Amino acid sequence: MKLGETLLFLGFAGVGATLLLAFLWVPSVSFNAFESPAAQRIFYWHVPAAWAAFIAFGGLFVGSAGWLFKRSETMWRLHVAASEAGLATGLMTVWSGCVWGAAEWGTPWDWTDVRLNTFGLLTLLAAYLVLGRGSQPDGVESRDTFAAFGMYGFVLVPTTYIATWIWTIRHPPPLIASEDAGSIDLDMRLVLYLGAISFTTFIIGHMLSSMRLTALEQRLAAMQSTQDGGV
Repeated sequence: MKLGETLLFLGFAGVGATLLLAFLWVPSVSFNAFESPAAQRIFYWHVPAAWAAFIAFGGLFVGSAGWLFKRSETMWRLHVAASEAGLATGLMTVWSGCVWGAAEWGTPWDWTDVRLNTFGLLTLLAAYLVLGRGSQPDGVESRDTFAAFGMYGFVLVPTTYIATWIWTIRHPPPLIASEDAGSIDLDMRLVLYLGAISFTTFIIGHMLSSMRLTALEQRLAAMQSTQDGGV
């Protein structure tokens, strides 16, 4: 088994364990702190998924820049893999956030919350790159267009991460890689960190596997083109 598939399998197992522990092991929160205490368990999926999405969008920035400035096929494959990974984890984050919002806030989405909207734009960007690339013939011009969107859209990542420190509306501040993580119960932190490690492993495995698959597809297309030219 290749490294990508191994990491993908391990990450998937860890993600499943995180979800199981979130529902069966971590303590319930106080009714005084939340309108819907049971719904907070979705955070152990939601927060690590958002963290993994940021990693994917970081890979998208690197791959996009590598293609635009170096014309590297490896970097283009990273662009492809990271946009697909960003879409997958972005949709996980948005879906789980809507579940939480509907239960806790009484609405699945708040259009006045900056962080929600910037992350939604990131997910839409990934959807545009994935769907657009599938509907366009592969070529230098189309790659340049998608890479430019992937690189300049990265500005939404730091904006999304720090949005709640600047514009506090509904969304709580970041928990992973911040001092706020130390303020929650130890059992809750263990599950949260397990989820972060698992989603990180999963998303890296996903991108490595996708890059290898794209390389195989490119080789197959080149062989088909050579065969067609020789006929």
